[in-house]
Amino acid sequence: MPDAALASTCGAPPPDVTVSWAQFSGSTSTTSDVVGIAPTPNADGYWEVESNGVVAAFGQAHNYGDMSGTVLNSPIISITSTPNGQGYWLVAMDGGIFSFGNAQFDGSAGGLHLNKPIVGMAATPNGNGYWLVAADGGIFSFGDATFRGSMGGHHLNQPIVGMASDQATGGYWLVAADGGIFSFGAPFLGGTGAVHLAKPIVGMEALSNGTGYRFEASDGGVFDFGRWSAWPTKT
Repeated sequence: MPDAALASTCGAPPPDVTVSWAQFSGSTSTTSDVVGIAPTPNADGYWEVESNGVVAAFGQAHNYGDMSGTVLNSPIISITSTPNGQGYWLVAMDGGIFSFGNAQFDGSAGGLHLNKPIVGMAATPNGNGYWLVAADGGIFSFGDATFRGSMGGHHLNQPIVGMASDQATGGYWLVAADGGIFSFGAPFLGGTGAVHLAKPIVGMEALSNGTGYRFEASDGGVFDFGRWSAWPTKT
């Protein structure tokens, strides 16, 4: 499997999108409350996070800590690895950010009034910043993450459910529950916005060189665009 950055989860989608991470990823975890997964940079392991902030490491992934025993103001909805895999961020539905390992804290939306909940996060190529995206497409930039635009204030056919960064350009993509793609400083490579889907899209990931992305539906369906078509389908 090529390097990829999983940048969205399905643990805390908008109210009209009800899915579980096990449905999305085919995870064999016995924990029904897993809401996010992040692979290591060389894909030799991964982390899973629960809505209470508990992190589990698998394969060669190292556990750098979690929010065990901490009362959270809002449930965790995503985990994002640093580019070198030596740390990770947890993000809560209210935009709160929790940093572990060499992941640096560059700010959060935890103290802001949000029109819609946070549904995804993506890190910049060097790990010195990150973006958060809300269900209405609003973007919040921190550290060296450059704001390239957002769907905040625009009509959406379906809510945004995740995002991925383009490490080649410093831009990013947003994906909606119907598979509609919105590109900001990143190339548009296709989407399923005009396709009837059996189940909603719940997250996306992108190749580290920016030449492809794919997203997955809550029933495990995978949709590849760009260079992803050259690789086997995930199992």
